[in-house]
Amino acid sequence: MRKLDQQTIVFLLFVVVSLLFAAFLPGFLSVGNLVATLRSISVLGILGIAMAIVVIGRGIDLSIVAVMAVPTAFILTLAASGTPVWLAILIGLLFAAVVGMINGVFVAYAELPALFVTLATGLGLAGLGQVGILKADMVSWPEQMSSLSWLGGVDVFGIPSSVLIAAGVVFLVGVFLNYTKLGIFIYAIGDNPNSARTTGIAVRPVIVFQYVVAALIAVLAGLVMASSNSLMDTRIYNLSLIYDVILVVVLGGVGLSGGRGGVLSVVVGTLLVGTLINGMTILNLTLDVQNLLKGLVLLIAIALDSLLNPRNEETAQQGDI
Repeated sequence: MRKLDQQTIVFLLFVVVSLLFAAFLPGFLSVGNLVATLRSISVLGILGIAMAIVVIGRGIDLSIVAVMAVPTAFILTLAASGTPVWLAILIGLLFAAVVGMINGVFVAYAELPALFVTLATGLGLAGLGQVGILKADMVSWPEQMSSLSWLGGVDVFGIPSSVLIAAGVVFLVGVFLNYTKLGIFIYAIGDNPNSARTTGIAVRPVIVFQYVVAALIAVLAGLVMASSNSLMDTRIYNLSLIYDVILVVVLGGVGLSGGRGGVLSVVVGTLLVGTLINGMTILNLTLDVQNLLKGLVLLIAIALDSLLNPRNEETAQQGDI
C-alpha cells in the first residue's frame, strides 16, 4: 500500500476503465468524443485545483460553485450594461475575493468549522444573486466581451482552449504549491497546524489566503465555462457539481486530513471521473443513476483516503492556531 499510493491506483483504474469503454462502447475512442470529454471536464479540473488548495490546507470550500457562478454572472451583467470589460472583471474578482476572505476569516480567526462556514456563504451568495445583483438566472455572454471568447470558445490546433487554460492552471498552481514559501506553508499547516505555528508560520493569514486564491481561481473557471457555453447559468450551484469537485479531489489522493496530495492528484481524479461520466452518458444512464454511481465512488474514495492517510491524535488537533 505504501508503494502503491492512491494517486497511482486511481491512474491505473483510469487506464483500465478507458480500455473497457474503448472495447465495449462504439465511438468512445473517436476524436470527437475525446475532445468533447476534455472540454467537458476542463472546468471541473480548474475547480478541483481550487478546492485542492483549500483541502491541502486542511479545509473545504462548499461555496466554490456559487463563487464561480455569481461573480462571473455579475461580470457579464456589468459588461453588458456598458461597464468597461477590465473594470467589470476587476469588480467580479474583488467580489469573489471578499467572499473568500469571509470564509477564511471565519475559519481561521473565529475557528468555526469550514464545512458550515462555506455552506453558509455559498447559500448566502446564491440568494444574493437571485434576489439582489442579478436580473436573471441565466446571463448571456455579452458582445462587449467578445475579445475574451478565446477563454473557452475556440480551438487551438484542435485542442479546446478551455483545456489549455486548465493545463495552465495546473502548471501554475503546481509551481506555487511546490516551489514557493506560501505553498509549502499550506502543506505544513495542513499536516499539523500546531507545529506550523511553533515554526513561525503565520497560520491564520495563510488560511485566509488559501480561501481567497481558491475563490479567484473559481471565477476563472466561471469565465471559461461562460465563454464556452455563451452564458452563465447561475442555477448550477443547485446541481451536483460541488460533489463532482470533491470527488475528483479526494479520489485523486488529496487527503481530507490535509497536507497531502497535489495538482497531479486532481488531474488523475478528473480524468477518471470525466471518463466515467462520458461512459455513463454513452450508455444513456439517467442522471439519477449517474449520481448514485458517483456517490458510491466518492464513498469508496473517502474510505480509501482514510485508510492511506490516517489521522492520529497529534495531527487531528485543531483550534490552537
